[in-house]
Amino acid sequence: MAKKNPNIQQQINDEYDQLVQQMKPKPPYLRNIIAAFLVGGFICLIGQFVNNFYTGYLKLSVKEAAGPTSATMIFLGAFLTGLGVYDEIGKFAGAGSIVPITGFANSIVSPAMEFKREGYVLGVGGKMFTVAGPVLVYATITSIVIGLISWLLKS
Repeated sequence: MAKKNPNIQQQINDEYDQLVQQMKPKPPYLRNIIAAFLVGGFICLIGQFVNNFYTGYLKLSVKEAAGPTSATMIFLGAFLTGLGVYDEIGKFAGAGSIVPITGFANSIVSPAMEFKREGYVLGVGGKMFTVAGPVLVYATITSIVIGLISWLLKS
C-alpha cells in the first residue's frame, strides 16, 4: 500500500477549505442585528408594560413590583416555550430572544420538554438545568465572591 504525500494531502485540504468558504452562504448580518434589536426591545417593552401594571394599577412601589414583573415574564417565556412559539421567535430574532429574562425561562423549559418522555425524575428533573445549570452555578459563585469583597471593603 502506497503512502500519500502529506504535502499533497495538505494541498487538497486547503483547496477544499477554500471551496467551502466560497460556497458557504453569507449570513445576513444587518437583518440579524435589526431582528435581534427589535425583538429583544419588544420583549423588554412588554416587561415594562407588566411593570407599569403592577406599579400603576396595583399600586406597588417600583421595588415591590420587580419580583412580580420578573415572575410574570418568566411565566410568559415558559408558557410560550411550551406552546412552541418561543422557538419560532428565537429562529427569527436569534440573540434578541435569549438576552431578556424570558430567554432564561426558555433555556430551562426547552430541555425539560425534550426529555419528558424519559419520565419526570430522570427526564424532566434531570435535564431541566442542562443549559441553565452552569449559568446558575457561576452566577451564584460570582455573587458570593462579590458579596465577600463588598463585606471586606466595608469592614
